[in-house]
Amino acid sequence: MQAQTTSEFVQSRRSSLIGAIFLMATSAIGPGFITQTATFTTTMGAAFAFGILASILIDFVVQLNVWRIVSLTRMRASDLANAAIPGSGYLLAVLVIFGGLVFNVGNIAGAGMGLNALLGLDPKWGGALSALAGIGIFLSHRAGLAVDRMIVVLGLLMIGLTVFVAYASNPPLGEALRQTVWPDQINFATITTIVGGTVGGYITYAGAHRLLDRGLVGEEHMKEVTRAALSGILVTGIMRYVLFLAILGVVASGVVIDLSGKGANPAAQAFQAAAGQFGLRAFGLILWAAAITSVIGAAYTSMSFITVFRPSLDERSRNRATVVFITLSLLIYLSLGTAPAALLVFAGGFNGLILPLGLSIFVYVGWRRADLMNNYHYPRWLLVLGAITCALTWYMAAKSVGPIFAFLNVV
Repeated sequence: MQAQTTSEFVQSRRSSLIGAIFLMATSAIGPGFITQTATFTTTMGAAFAFGILASILIDFVVQLNVWRIVSLTRMRASDLANAAIPGSGYLLAVLVIFGGLVFNVGNIAGAGMGLNALLGLDPKWGGALSALAGIGIFLSHRAGLAVDRMIVVLGLLMIGLTVFVAYASNPPLGEALRQTVWPDQINFATITTIVGGTVGGYITYAGAHRLLDRGLVGEEHMKEVTRAALSGILVTGIMRYVLFLAILGVVASGVVIDLSGKGANPAAQAFQAAAGQFGLRAFGLILWAAAITSVIGAAYTSMSFITVFRPSLDERSRNRATVVFITLSLLIYLSLGTAPAALLVFAGGFNGLILPLGLSIFVYVGWRRADLMNNYHYPRWLLVLGAITCALTWYMAAKSVGPIFAFLNVV
């Protein structure tokens, strides 16, 4: 009986790690990133490869620090921020929840765009049905298990279909690799937006808070947490670059992608050009899978910050708050007239502006508040990289505020 119990524990722990990896990955590869990648690859061509590389490197530093420090302190990001700098946790929570709401409106829009490409369904109806599906999951008595399993299955589906379309589009690999490290142009607003769409706002904390809820915390789990963070970064990095290559192949072949008009869906156009009607349907399925997993991830992670205001909230109460959050996101989406593509790009930019604040707090905890980590000797090399990345994200945010908020008026 004891052996069976141990086996079940090991399996449950492995399932939790995989769930956290894919929650981070699918949150980072949501409809925002897909639309941003299509938009910026169309406007910048192979030079956008540098933006992809920058997002992966920043992701590496941010996620390793956040996952490890959350696990060591056994505290959610907002509670940790309050413990380190009184009051900062409330500010971080408000910004993350608001940024998550903006992103979730975009996620529901992305779900509508996905079902439109897959089934020809009106985007408003597609978004509404997808939001209701997300609500149904959190109303389930086994919401945690349902979230983990659904995210893993849909994440694998997204990767498989995108690899196929990338192969079909026949991208110029040599040029893409060259511009990954030596780009013809660098656009800070673009990098800030893509970083925000992949590791900004709520996405920074999605996997770490999932592990915290599953009890994988403390120095004794540090190797597993670090390995899980690295695995998540690897999955997201591969997916980002493959998606970029799929769209680059289409752009390099001379196909003109339309970025104008309220109904513009640049990624759908690229996938259709690469693989015909199958490509269009595959895109619809990929975008919907990315969107519904991101709806779940954004709502779950954003509401995990609400406990800083109400520490007594249990998991059931948070699930109810998550249902309200998704419902509010849906109502805002249905009332907006903004083009979905524009909203998705703007959401990434806004969350990119939030990233430096949270990262600054975590770097401060690593340097100055070892007491919050049970006096764990935190690796200095990781903190040095964190400080450099922190300074870089502040610089990019300062340079990008104007262009990001102006984007909605341009599209």
